[in-house]
Amino acid sequence: MTTDRAALKQAVHDKLLSMEEAELATAIAHYEAFLQDSQMDDRETHDKDDMVAARENADLAAAFDTPVQTHHAKIDVIENMDFSLTDTVGPGSVVSFNNRNFIVAVSTTRFDVDGVTYMGISPQSPIYKAMAGAKAGESFEHNGRSFVIEDVL
Repeated sequence: MTTDRAALKQAVHDKLLSMEEAELATAIAHYEAFLQDSQMDDRETHDKDDMVAARENADLAAAFDTPVQTHHAKIDVIENMDFSLTDTVGPGSVVSFNNRNFIVAVSTTRFDVDGVTYMGISPQSPIYKAMAGAKAGESFEHNGRSFVIEDVL
């Protein structure tokens, strides 16, 4: 278990970044596979099925372009956000409440660091907006419920 607060925060940041980089690599692989399958070979004639399959693959490649751009944007946010230690909830902070742990950067699925589960939330999310500026021990309201900030890094 990481006990140094700065090292813990760095480990959470690193996991967040590596997770987004892996998601980006997967999205790019899907995009490139469908894009390649949309290319017609050098034959002079192609039947209707070949043309339909190529068009469908081109459409799928276009659909996978959005996740590629989304993950690029998330990585850009992570790389350019200040993740220094803080005692106030803000972008780049790790915040704990209700026995759950969050990193304010980009929205993500749950991930584990040193046996502790975290989840990324966006600074545009309603729950972040409700707790922005709070410190450990302070409370905030969200969806009619009151929460107490347990810790902020």
